This record gives sequence, C-alpha cells and structure tokens, in this order.
Amino acid sequence: MKTLQKLGLFFYFFMPLVKLAPRNHQAATFYDHGLATLEETIYKDYEDTFLKEDYEDKPQEAVMNKEKNGMVVFHESELELQRDEDASKNYTDLATCLLCVCLSGSVYCEETDTESIPPLPKETGYLYARFNKIKKVKVSDFAEIPTLRRIDLTGNMIQDIEDGAFSKLLLLEELSLAENFIKKLPVLPPKLTSLNANQNRITSRGIRGNAFKKLVNLAYLYLAHNALDSVPQNLPESLRILQLQYNNITSISDETFCKANNATRYVRTRMDEIRMEGNPIILAKYPNAFTCLKTLPTGTYY
Repeated sequence: MKTLQKLGLFFYFFMPLVKLAPRNHQAATFYDHGLATLEETIYKDYEDTFLKEDYEDKPQEAVMNKEKNGMVVFHESELELQRDEDASKNYTDLATCLLCVCLSGSVYCEETDTESIPPLPKETGYLYARFNKIKKVKVSDFAEIPTLRRIDLTGNMIQDIEDGAFSKLLLLEELSLAENFIKKLPVLPPKLTSLNANQNRITSRGIRGNAFKKLVNLAYLYLAHNALDSVPQNLPESLRILQLQYNNITSISDETFCKANNATRYVRTRMDEIRMEGNPIILAKYPNAFTCLKTLPTGTYY
C-alpha cells in the first residue's frame, strides 16, 4: 500500500514538469564568433600553463613539435652550438686584433714582442709585423690567407723561412725581410714587385740560380749588407733598382747585367740604378759588363 502511495505522489508532482519541457526536435547550438569555443579556451589554457611550465623546466628541449603543429622552434642547445661555432671562427680575429691593430684589411702588429706570426683574420691584405722577436716563418702562417698583398717583417730575429711560406701567395707584391738573420732566400711568389732583404746573412749559395728568373714584375731588389760573393744570376728585365752595396762581391762577368755575344744592340731600358759600393771589386776591370746599361753602377773604379 505504501508503495502505491509513493508512485501516486511521483506521477502527481513530476509528470507535469515533464510535459512542460520542449520537444527535442534538434540539438540547438548557440555560437558567438566573438567568443572562443570551449575547446579553444581549454587549448589556450593548456598553452599558457602547461607549455610554459614545460619550457621553464626544460629550456634546452623543443617545446612544440614541428611535425605535429607545423611550427618552427629553435632548440636552445642548437642555438648554443651555433654560437660556439661562430665564437670559434671569431676567436682568432679577436685574439690577434687585441694584440695588434686591425684596420680595413690591414694588420699592424709592431713592437709587440711576439715570437711568431700571429693568426691573421680572413681576407687580410697587408701585414706589418716589424720589430718583434719572430724567429721562424712557416708555411702554415699564411696558408689560409691568399689575399695578402704586402708583408713587412723588418727588424725581427728570423733565421729560417720554409720554402713554401710565400710561394702560394699569388697576390703578394711587396715583401720585406730586412734586418733579420736569414742565410738563404725562400721560393718567391710570381707577382712580386719588391723584395727587401737588406741587412741579413744571405750568401750566394743561399740564392737559387733561377730565383728571380720568372719574376717578370720584379722592379726593386734590395740585397745590401749581406754576405754575397757574386751578383745574383738571371736578373729579370723588369728590374729598375738593384742594391748590392756592402757585400763581398769580388768579380762580375759580361753576362752579369748584359747579354754576351749578342749581334743586336741590347739595352736594359728599365734599369735606373745599380749600387755596388762597399764591395772589394774594382769595376773598371770589367768595362764590357756595363755596355747595356744606361748608367754605370755606383762603386769603386780604381
């Protein structure tokens, strides 16, 4: 009986409410384009909260995956590696340019007491490393700097120069090795226009027989105050000034400056100066040696 009473009460109070509810013809969706949907809101909260926490906890890992989200994210570790590579490339430039002065392709490294050629920045065109304590010039010193046009190593303590140190510098035009302790000349680059090796210890044996033969642009050759006992052979036609004063030259031949037994008149039109004072040679004994010259060499004639 009690059960029937309860069922009666249920139908009496709740059934009217069911009748009042509208019929469900179709699920109605209300969407305001000015507002984010529920999914967008949830995703936005996910980005702001969880992804931020993930980045703060693991700064060296990618937060978003490119393949999943179509986003490009740079790893902190990759950026750090790139910075290290850039730093290693610039370290040489920085170290040298702190010791020396680097300006518009020129490196001025004078009176720094350096004992070796400093590592040069890329594309260096002019090196001035005068009055230091450099003792040796190696092939590796200039191997990566083919842009060099002028090298000045005056006033160092150079005793040894490796043969290939300058030979591959195809743009080198001016080379100064003056005031060192060099006994022999290295192989010289093809475009050289000026070589200054004054005040060294160079002997005639220290100069190859064809050392200057192929240097068709060589105009200035300075070999004064050395230990030469003869004039270097095969001097190029391009030569304008030759300084050999204060050596040990005792004799010359008809072919030293001119071409012997030549039927046509031969003149060295570019040769302006030959200095031979301070040598034990008496130049007057060799009149046929100067027939092709515009002016007589400077030196002792009696």
